Amino acid sequence: MVVTKLLRYCLALGVFFPAYVSAAVLPEERADNMYHAYSGGGVTIDGPSVLIRKNIGSNVSFSANYYVDMISGASIDVEATASKYSEQRDQYSFGADYLLDKTTISVGYTNSSENDYEAETVAFGISQGFFGDLSTVDLRVSYGSDDVYRNGDDNFADEAEHRRYAFSWNQILTQKLIAELSVETVSDEGFLNNPYRSVRYLDPASGTGFSYQAELYPRTRNSDAVSIRAKYRLPYRASIKGEYRRYADSWGINADNIEFRYTHPLEEQDEWILEGKIRYYQQSSADFYSDLFPYLNATNFRARDKEMSNFTTLAFGLGISYELPQRWSLFNQKNSISFYWDHILFDYEDFLDVTVHDDGSAITPGSEPAYSFSANVIRLFWTVRI
Repeated sequence: MVVTKLLRYCLALGVFFPAYVSAAVLPEERADNMYHAYSGGGVTIDGPSVLIRKNIGSNVSFSANYYVDMISGASIDVEATASKYSEQRDQYSFGADYLLDKTTISVGYTNSSENDYEAETVAFGISQGFFGDLSTVDLRVSYGSDDVYRNGDDNFADEAEHRRYAFSWNQILTQKLIAELSVETVSDEGFLNNPYRSVRYLDPASGTGFSYQAELYPRTRNSDAVSIRAKYRLPYRASIKGEYRRYADSWGINADNIEFRYTHPLEEQDEWILEGKIRYYQQSSADFYSDLFPYLNATNFRARDKEMSNFTTLAFGLGISYELPQRWSLFNQKNSISFYWDHILFDYEDFLDVTVHDDGSAITPGSEPAYSFSANVIRLFWTVRI
């Protein structure tokens, strides 16, 4: 539970998710073995992942994925009120695709387990190709059910539910240009905050001038996101991809995401492929967020999670893939290895660094410096095309 959604997103960037949906074709048969690692902001997360896709006949495809996060350390907003920790999250996913003419029907199940958090998700999707497969419409629905606990507190237990609905339209515009429009809406209900996080408030009786109390979030949240993507094949066989995503939710958060990605094969046989990307993300704070509340129980809802604040991120990424010669390949199949590295800069506008008080400095609460840090994410793949 203490691993934030933002960190998990950083680890999953481009890992197992295709950029575009394609109807009338089953997923490629393959086995992906991955090692991933995240380091930044006082937290280290790493672990392996294995994904296997296998087709049965020409109409059915099955997939299975095992993903592990091993977490150690503590982010700054947890460190202020708790000690460092270590834990492990194990995730299992299973899926199936059924191809019928130009229609693909997909189902999936995911189970994620930590010592203080259990999550299950079921998903259903359908893709339909039109106009000679120049157009593809994709509909996705998922339902998630979570059980939330708190280590060291046997009396605490709560639940959360998540419903997601997504629609996308993929269009081949020319021989070199593909575009996609997608819309997603999410409805969350239940315990939606972290049971370990606290907010701070002014307290003249405290030696630092402030004290802490538990966060308290609304028990419902609705969000909507719209994305536009395009991929263009350049004359010299390389390609460039652009994406813009707009997000807004009922908690008052608005966010914009812009990303550009460049892919360049080095040889005619595509044995070596280089990739570079840049991504910019900006969001506004939640209506009930504050770095420093004026007094105890100042508002009905309160948050000091830095992911609820005003902040921006700027990410730079590099990647390289190499298809091994046949004499080096295992199982007499095509083998490739890939390495991806992202460097991410986090800048928080109204989340302040309270660790400056640790050395006993007499700093007025609310005048601490804004917090910022950088992180590195790596993913190392070994892929076997079955």
